[in-house]
Amino acid sequence: GEINWDCPCLGGMAYGPCGPEFREAFSCFVFSEEEPKGINCVEKFQAMQTCFRAHPEVYKDEIMDDDEEEVADASTPSPEGEKPADTPEPVPAPSSQKTSEVPSS
Repeated sequence: GEINWDCPCLGGMAYGPCGPEFREAFSCFVFSEEEPKGINCVEKFQAMQTCFRAHPEVYKDEIMDDDEEEVADASTPSPEGEKPADTPEPVPAPSSQKTSEVPSS
């Protein structure tokens, strides 16, 4: 029933210069009964992101702008031509010329 702020899964985010903002936003989300879950917590998460941006020396890994991330993902080639792990393999389009594989009745 309670959040363990010392849990390693939180990566120490509950403490530091933006700890209060993180705890408020995270608590709001965990206990939210709104649909979609946490929709009532958007302002708290925005305040947390604002705090992260005010302390880039501490939160550089957490500061993300979704628009910039999407653009970077689309325009940055992967090293050695590899695809990112979350990119699905392309599915070959069905060929209309492969009718000979179906037995005739």
